[in-house]
Amino acid sequence: MKEKTAIFECKMCGHCCHGEATVSVSPKEQKKIAEFLNLSVEELKKRYLRPKGNITEMKIVDGHCIFYGKDGLCTIHPVKPFHCKRWPLHPSILGDENAWKAIKADCPGFSEDATYEEVKDLVRSVLNES
Repeated sequence: MKEKTAIFECKMCGHCCHGEATVSVSPKEQKKIAEFLNLSVEELKKRYLRPKGNITEMKIVDGHCIFYGKDGLCTIHPVKPFHCKRWPLHPSILGDENAWKAIKADCPGFSEDATYEEVKDLVRSVLNES
C-alpha cells in the first residue's frame, strides 16, 4: 500500500466540521473533553452536547460543530472524538464505491490519483488501529 499521506492528508479546511450532521460522543470521550476544558461532564453536556435517543452528540452552532474555532481549527483537537479523528476514512467506503466518490468530492484531502482500492486499504488500516 502507498504511504497514507500519498492517498490522504488532511488539509485542515474545516469543511467536515460544517453542516447539520454531528458526531456522537461516548462517555469516555465526554470525560476526556470535559477534563481538557476543565469542566465537569455535566457542565460539558449542558454547554456543548445534546442528547439524541440513546446517544449524546456535539451541538451544531451556526451550521458547524460547536468546537469549530474562529481560526478554522478544532478547539478540542487533542481530544476530539474517534469519529472526527477517522473522518473521512469512514467504513461506508468499504462496501460502496459511490460513498467513496461522494466523500472524495467533498474532501480536498484525497490525492487526485488515489484509487478506490487504495482508499479501501487505508480505511481498513485505520479501523484496525482503533
